[in-house]
Amino acid sequence: MKHYVYIITNKKHGVLYTGETVRLKKRIYQHKTKAHPNSFSARYNLDKLAYFEEHKTEAEAKKREIQMKKWNRSWKIDLIEKMNPDWKDLYNQLK
Repeated sequence: MKHYVYIITNKKHGVLYTGETVRLKKRIYQHKTKAHPNSFSARYNLDKLAYFEEHKTEAEAKKREIQMKKWNRSWKIDLIEKMNPDWKDLYNQLK
């Protein structure tokens, strides 16, 4: 089973949130619909998938998520812009 690390935002160079999940499309849908209304992502209207990466195991994904959460903001922006220079919402590209 694949595991994912992702970054969502509200707009280009906006607020960033890094997360980890096994069901990426479902999890991003939850962010978009504010399924957890008191969460950080709901408060800041984080509903655009700006970046994601796939991992083979949950342990790898969790390790990467923890690593990325410690990064400074500019490193995350660089990562997003390498994969998604226009900061398009990648949600509709998910299977």
